[in-house]
Amino acid sequence: MSINSRKFTKIDEEFICEHCGKKVPQLGYTCRNHCNNCLYSKHVDKNPGDRQETCHGLLEPVKVLLDSKKGYVIVYRCQKCGMIRKNKAAEDDNMNLLINLTARQ
Repeated sequence: MSINSRKFTKIDEEFICEHCGKKVPQLGYTCRNHCNNCLYSKHVDKNPGDRQETCHGLLEPVKVLLDSKKGYVIVYRCQKCGMIRKNKAAEDDNMNLLINLTARQ
């Protein structure tokens, strides 16, 4: 893998969640990549923001880890291909869902 393929591409745009239908606003301080209501995401990136992934399956939040430096980290499993991904939770994420998912180990 080349160094350039691991480059982070900043994309912070609003979107309609394909899981719950909510209009998800821009995050404003970093890139928005999942729904702040249901926490679902979409498998569109090979590397953050590159939109190079062809799978396009829904990424289901399966558990949340607590990292001493990053805070809440959401663990996703793609419903289409099974790929596991992790992403830091956003400040406006559904806290009740985050807490419930921390119990899944």
